[in-house]
Amino acid sequence: MSLPEGFQFTKTFEVGSFQVHPDGNISLSSLADFLQEIAWRHADSADFGRNLLESQLMWALSRLDIKVFDFPKWGEQITLFTAGRGADKLFAFREFMVWDQNERVLTRAMASWLLVNTETKRIQRPEHILPSELFDPTLKPDWQPKKISLSGDLLATEEIKVRLSDLDLYNHVNNTSYIRWVENLLYDNGIPPKGLLINYLAECVEGDTVMLSLFKKESGYLVEGKVGKKLVFLSKTKVVPLV
Repeated sequence: MSLPEGFQFTKTFEVGSFQVHPDGNISLSSLADFLQEIAWRHADSADFGRNLLESQLMWALSRLDIKVFDFPKWGEQITLFTAGRGADKLFAFREFMVWDQNERVLTRAMASWLLVNTETKRIQRPEHILPSELFDPTLKPDWQPKKISLSGDLLATEEIKVRLSDLDLYNHVNNTSYIRWVENLLYDNGIPPKGLLINYLAECVEGDTVMLSLFKKESGYLVEGKVGKKLVFLSKTKVVPLV
């Protein structure tokens, strides 16, 4: 089957009742869950996924940029597409697209990943592992998730205690748990996000206390996450008005 726009892997899902807000729209964190799931399925299908643990290697998501044009809704069948989009120095890029049943684009996203040795924590060159037909190291995408700089006026803070349900297979906080924290803080302050850019900067583990700080600037809102003095993540969010 030929896939659109050079995408390499596809999977259809149904949006569950446990994945939506009271308005029936999928949460950003649940949408990110789908992106993470199809990324793993694609990687596992081509032998650069969980099998890397046998070589003391793992993928660490560094940055993720999600652009939502329309939120998938409860009960809706959605089709996800993904593909490797080349590499730039130590970053490997993966693009995503989400269709509704009428092949209308609901979401686009781009992620940058780092290949990390689980023992030494040293970053490895991704082209040593990635199949060149999926991640051509001579190519790099025009759209790359950007580095976020903290600025703006402080609006609110919240402390989060890391619990078991926040963790992934590596006993670190799951990528999508950070997005859930950000999304909840934004909604608590009357800010409905439509898309999100996030930079993952350091690990969190069970028992950590994460201080979230929400900042307002002209172009949107920033959320900073810190454990003590350690900066763990930064996110940037554009908003839509509440209906």
